Amino acid sequence: MRYGFTTGSCAAAAAKAAAYMLLSGTEKTEISIETPKGIPYTARLEDIRRMEGEVSCGVRKDGGDDPDITTGTFIYARVGILQGQERTIRIEGGTGVGRVTRPGLDQPVGSAAINHVPREMIQKEVEEVCDLMDYRGSLFVEISVPEGERLAEHTFNPRLGIVGGISILGTTGIVEPMSSQALLDTIRAELSQRRTEGYDYVAVSPGNYGLDFMRQHYGYDLDKSVKCSNFIGDTIDMAVELGFCRMLLTGHIGKLIKISGGIMNTHSREGDCRMELLAAFALREGVEPDRIRQILDCVATEEAVRILKKTGSCEGVMDRVMERICYYLEKRSGGRIEMDCIMYANEFGELARSRRAEEWFILLAQDQERQI
Repeated sequence: MRYGFTTGSCAAAAAKAAAYMLLSGTEKTEISIETPKGIPYTARLEDIRRMEGEVSCGVRKDGGDDPDITTGTFIYARVGILQGQERTIRIEGGTGVGRVTRPGLDQPVGSAAINHVPREMIQKEVEEVCDLMDYRGSLFVEISVPEGERLAEHTFNPRLGIVGGISILGTTGIVEPMSSQALLDTIRAELSQRRTEGYDYVAVSPGNYGLDFMRQHYGYDLDKSVKCSNFIGDTIDMAVELGFCRMLLTGHIGKLIKISGGIMNTHSREGDCRMELLAAFALREGVEPDRIRQILDCVATEEAVRILKKTGSCEGVMDRVMERICYYLEKRSGGRIEMDCIMYANEFGELARSRRAEEWFILLAQDQERQI
C-alpha cells in the first residue's frame, strides 16, 4: 500500500517553502523535506502569495492509501519577518487549526494544537533555510487549514477540548495505512514468515510507541517482530491459526485499556470508553468519588494515570486492568495459545504485566542472539 504524509509533514514543507521564497526572493513550485522516519517528502506548492515582508503557500495533504478525512485538504504556512529579535522561529496556529482548552494533551492549554514533533519539523526546516540564506533575524510561522473547523466536527477534537479546527499531527511524518485488508494481509505474511522460520512464539505491538518502549526498557527490537496496528483480535486469530504457542502483546495504556472492556479493534472509530473503564476499575479499587469524576473528565489516559498516582492506588487499579485484559485475550484465543501482556505509559513506564510476562525476557534475549 502507498504511504501518505501527515499534516505535520505538509505544514513543515509549506513553512520551509514560504521561508525560502521570503528570504531568497525567488518562487518555488516544489520543496523537499526529510521526515523523522527518514523518508523524503517532495511537496508541490500551490496558491503562492507574496506580500511585503511575508509569503504564504499551501500544500495539499496526501494521506496515501489510508482512509483519512484530511486527505486533499490544503495545509497553509504564512512566514514573515519578526523585527527586533535575535534568531527566533515563532510557530502559531491560524484559521482552522484547533486550540487546546483542556489539560492532558500534547500541548498546554491555550496553545495551538500543533503537536511537538510537527513543531520540531517546522523549526528544523525553517532554520535550515535561514542558515542557507545567512539570515540571522527572526521569523514567525502561522499554520492554517481553511477547511479545518468543518473537518474537526468529524474528529475527536471537540470531545478532547480542542476547539476551532483540526490538530497538526504526526510522530514519523508518514501516514502508514492502518485500516484495510492489505494491512491484515501484511500482518498475516509477517506472522507466517516467523512461523516458517521455526518460531512458535511471537511478540506483537500495535505501533511505534510499543516498539520504542520495548527497545528502550528491555533492549528488544520489535521491528524484527510484528506490528499489528489496531487489529488485536485479528492478530490473535491469525497466530492461533498458524500454530503459535505463545504471544506477547506490548502496548500503551491508551490502546490496551480498551481490551479490558472486550474491544478487540482499538481504532477510535470502533470504540473508546477509555475513561469509563479506568473509572470503573478505580471505583472497584476504592478510589474516592471526586477523583473518579476527575478521571472521567480526562482527555488522555496519561492524565488519568497521573491522578491515580496521586491517590496511591495506581498499582492496584492497573493490576485490575491487566487482569481483565488477560481475560479477554484468553477469551479471544479460546485457550489455544498462551497470551501475555505488558502495558505502559510514556511518562510512567511499565504499569502492569501479566503473570507469565517475566518468562518473555529470557525468550526475547534468546531471540536477539539468534538474529545476531
